[in-house]
Amino acid sequence: MAKAGATSRPTRIQREKRQAIFEAALDVFSEKGLRGATLDQIAKAAGISKQNIVYYFNGKEAIYSELLEGLLEQWVSPLRDLSADGDPMEEILTYVSRKIEMSRDMPRESRLFATEVLHGAPRLGDMLNTDLKTLVDEKAAIIAGWMVEGRLATIDPHHLIFSIWAMTQHYADFDLQVQAVLGPVRSDTRFEDAEAFITHMLVRTLRP
Repeated sequence: MAKAGATSRPTRIQREKRQAIFEAALDVFSEKGLRGATLDQIAKAAGISKQNIVYYFNGKEAIYSELLEGLLEQWVSPLRDLSADGDPMEEILTYVSRKIEMSRDMPRESRLFATEVLHGAPRLGDMLNTDLKTLVDEKAAIIAGWMVEGRLATIDPHHLIFSIWAMTQHYADFDLQVQAVLGPVRSDTRFEDAEAFITHMLVRTLRP
């Protein structure tokens, strides 16, 4: 049976139902992973029947795959916006700021993506090896060009990007650990403090 909206423009109600399913699935998948999640859990979180979910999606794998594909595009959009025409330091620090914002505002998405990668990226492998690699290579080439021009200190641009990922996404993927170590008072400003620290470190590292 063709799923709702598969061959025709979805109605407002259909769009709202799909969005409710995605929101509920994001909660369940980010906590339990694909293997541990069930349609019953997603239905309960969404406040709709399991039969209603099956009307829209061919099982939990279909929901998971759509979530991941949309998530990857969201996740790379700050890097995609890094411009060769901008000031090198400002472009990189803006990228850091947007990644910190995503860690603060989208922790479920970050954990879901991390879990997929830790399991070998069976549903994103092709995109990681093609689309993501192409994008990272392109932006690394821009950063390398700035270094050749003497506008940034010379370091490995790919590992610079990887380090920014690690430093910023840590605050989403390991937020409970960060809060436990900082304590209740310092936890309130953990994202602002993290951005200030990362900015300070990168400016000192990248200043020519």
